[in-house]
Parts: sequence; C-alpha cells; structure tokens
Amino acid sequence: MTIMPSRRIRVGFIVGPTAAGKSSLALEIAERLGAEIVNADSRQIYRGMDIGTAKPSAEERRRLPHHLIDIRDPDQPIDVAEFAKIAQAAIVDIAQRGRPVLVVGGSGLYLRAICGGIFSAPPASQQIRAELNSLARRHGISHLFGQLVQVDPEAGSRIGPNDLKRIVRALEVYQQTGVPISHHQKRHSFAQRPFETLVIGLTKPRPELYATIDQRFDMMIEKGLVDEVRQLLAKGYQLPLSTIGYREIAGYLRGEIGLSEAVTLAKRASRRLAKRQLTWFRADPEIVWYDTSHGPDAVSRLLQGFFSGQPDGSGFRGDSAEATG
Repeated sequence: MTIMPSRRIRVGFIVGPTAAGKSSLALEIAERLGAEIVNADSRQIYRGMDIGTAKPSAEERRRLPHHLIDIRDPDQPIDVAEFAKIAQAAIVDIAQRGRPVLVVGGSGLYLRAICGGIFSAPPASQQIRAELNSLARRHGISHLFGQLVQVDPEAGSRIGPNDLKRIVRALEVYQQTGVPISHHQKRHSFAQRPFETLVIGLTKPRPELYATIDQRFDMMIEKGLVDEVRQLLAKGYQLPLSTIGYREIAGYLRGEIGLSEAVTLAKRASRRLAKRQLTWFRADPEIVWYDTSHGPDAVSRLLQGFFSGQPDGSGFRGDSAEATG
C-alpha cells in the first residue's frame, strides 16, 4: 500500500488522443520545470513494444527521467489497479525528492485510476465470462456489443465495439449486480483524493489530427514496425495481438492480408481510437484544453503557477472528480 504524505502532492497531467503531441510537449515542459515524467500509456509499460506505441526514445529518456516505461514483458500483463499503485508510489517518490511530477498519456482509465483508484467491483465470474466468450465465438463480438449498448448505452459509448475484454467485463458486472457498470463508476468517489491535480488536454483540428495519425503510422513502418511485431510473435507474446497497429501487422505476417491493407486498417483503427479518447476526455469538465499549434509557452506558464501554488483559477481539479473502473 502506497503511503501518502499528509499534505497533498501537486501533480500535472498532460492528456489527449493518440498523436496529439503529448510526449514531445511534455518533454519540453518537463525540462523547463525540472519535472520528471510518469507514463500513463497502457502499452508503453511493456518491453519490446517500442515503435508501435511511439515510446519515448532512449535519448529522450536520457534527457530526463521517465517512469513506468519498460517495467514488464508482454507476457506479464498489469491490470489498472496494480498500475495505479505503482504510479502513485512513483509520484510520491518524485515529489519527496523535490521534483515536480508530470503524468502523461492517453489511457483515460489509467489516468483516472492514478487520481484515486477504481471502484470496488464484484470478483470475476469464470462461468459468466465463459458463457459470454462462447456467445462471441458463435455470434461475433458485435452481438455482445449490441447487448452492452442495450443495457448500458453510456458504457457502450466509451468501450470500442471490438474491445471484447471490456465488453465482457461490463456485461459480467451487469449480470452479477443488475446495475450497469457505468452506474457503479458514477457512484464511486473518494473520501480524500491523494493528489491535487491540474489536467491539460491537448487538441488539434480533427482533420489535422487524423492526418498526423496517418503520417505517424507510415513513419512507424519505415522505422521497422513489421520487424518489431515479428520479434514479439516469435516470442509467443499474445498481448500485442490486442493492440492497434500490432494486431494488423500480425495479420499481414500470418499471410491473412497484404501489407497495404494492414496499414490501411491500422490507420482506420487509430483514428477511431482517437475519437473514443476525445469522447472520454471531453466528458471531464475540469480538463483545461489547449491547441498544440500555439506552442508550449501557455501550458508551461499554467503548470509553473500550479506547482508554485499560484493557480489562475482555470485548472485545479478538486475532490469532487470521480474515477472509473
């Protein structure tokens, strides 16, 4: 259990959709502020998944400390609760050394969990999971997703239609409790949030964001993504097969589709991911949104004021913020 200090630590967050420029902006601002970065990307945790996750380079990590990168092999999955525990411990350690903390990522669930944890859900039911997975095999994931939208449209708006694991979990909780998982999440709040936070959301015009996504994936292919996926598959890792970009290239390597089709499918899936991420973050009224085309100065000033205890009133997240699970 992470021991929290009596005085709440101030933590800056930089969030947003994939390809919004979070890592590069965070690196520049962290250098200005003397901060350290805590990763909140659910795939940059894993070793060997470098190119396809746009992981900060070795050179960037030498420029300043990054935490929670390359802490597991892909056959050692980490759940949200464990991630939150490790991230909170890293935040406390950084703050106790007198350094500002920037948490950076696009995994909304992981980011919220850092702020206070996840709701106490009923334990997994292997019987219910087996029945739901059997339905998916017989009728397709879309059949299960349709059930989810029917009983919990709010969860359905956040969970991707091909995200079988989360669809099954949401339906499992509903069958166990008779209450939609989104209702559980809304009711979950914290007697005392462990950190005082300022959350900066990065955005850019949708056409520009989508063009950046496409260009970035082309660069990933040029940097050797196909070989990276080939190496992961040779080691028998299954986790990459559920990850956008890796999943499509794996299909190409198995001879199921051509490379050009794999690239097209990966770009499309990445754009859809960005849309879901924006929907998730837009639902949080306390995020301070920032257009990346304006440069880093405004965000740097805002975070500097936050860490120095002189906020301008536009960015504190109070104790009323909820977490999800």
